[in-house]
Amino acid sequence: MSLGDILWPSIPVFLLFAFSSGTTTATPADDPKPTPENTISIQLGDPVVPQKFAHPPKFWIASVTDRCGNPQPLLVMKARGGIFLDRQPTAIIKDSLEQSLKAANLLAADEASADLVLRVYLFQFGLASGSGLDFFGKVEFSGMIKNPKASESLEVKAAGTSIANGAMRKKNMQKNVEEDIEAALRDAMRNFLRGTQLKEAVAAWSNGGGAPPEGAPGDTALPRSQ
Repeated sequence: MSLGDILWPSIPVFLLFAFSSGTTTATPADDPKPTPENTISIQLGDPVVPQKFAHPPKFWIASVTDRCGNPQPLLVMKARGGIFLDRQPTAIIKDSLEQSLKAANLLAADEASADLVLRVYLFQFGLASGSGLDFFGKVEFSGMIKNPKASESLEVKAAGTSIANGAMRKKNMQKNVEEDIEAALRDAMRNFLRGTQLKEAVAAWSNGGGAPPEGAPGDTALPRSQ
């Protein structure tokens, strides 16, 4: 038997062991960690002005539930040391909706005083798959709008997208990603607050007797008879 015949069976086993050991130890080290340098802050900016309603209701946002299925919701991009959000996407959506509704005097003081209660379900927040040369920001959610005085709930869907150029420098790349997601967020807010589905949901509440009669004071209590 030659020396080659003796060594040959052991070579594949050695290579397999070395490869498996290398892959199992390299994966945790490759996972990026959030730092002040790779963390971005997503802000809506100026409130999005909702559409006008004949009988403006008061909304209350009861909850925002993450349905993205992402085990790391703060991680926007894993490559090049990672890019992270500074807060949960659900918190960003809730703050953006409340900010816009409050600016238009459409936000209730609490759930008990609300005309319509909104439960939001978030399906996507961050970057969608792209060509690798550009960044495709996408925000997608839906809201179940319920009249507390009725059993029916209506769904209002919203989606926003944006495209930004890639960048060679990490600092420029983070800036482009941040602006891209903010543009997608703003687009989704416009889609929700100015869309036909929200108009139809408010009309259903109004036609169902939830709105005050024409000319009646909105939040002002009627004076008691003496």
